[in-house]
Amino acid sequence: MVAEAEKYKSEDEANKMRIEAKNALENYAYSLRNSLNDEKLKEKIPEADKKVVDDKVTEMIQWLDAHQSSEREEYESKQKELEGVANPVLQKVYASGADASGMSGGMPGAGTAPSSGSADQGPKIEEVD
Repeated sequence: MVAEAEKYKSEDEANKMRIEAKNALENYAYSLRNSLNDEKLKEKIPEADKKVVDDKVTEMIQWLDAHQSSEREEYESKQKELEGVANPVLQKVYASGADASGMSGGMPGAGTAPSSGSADQGPKIEEVD
């Protein structure tokens, strides 16, 4: 039984990598779709850019549905293709959004310490004998 497990270990590892690449592409595509429909970003993205990215996201989702058992390299290639279309648009939106709002580029809420009476104290634990 152990010999059989060792025999298929490399196949299992390759299959795991393929599934992880597929899931990464699928998660990225749906995350982009949600970002495009987010009310805060929706008004900042020019309609032409939004259409280009949305069309590419739709194309990738349809490709994923039709190619459930593709190789890892194909999934990674498709993700890079989608990133190549989406990243310039999102970078432009975030850059213009930061300039317009006067943000310094730091983390939101940076420099504020949590109050000592915060509600995030965790669960109350009682010892029982």
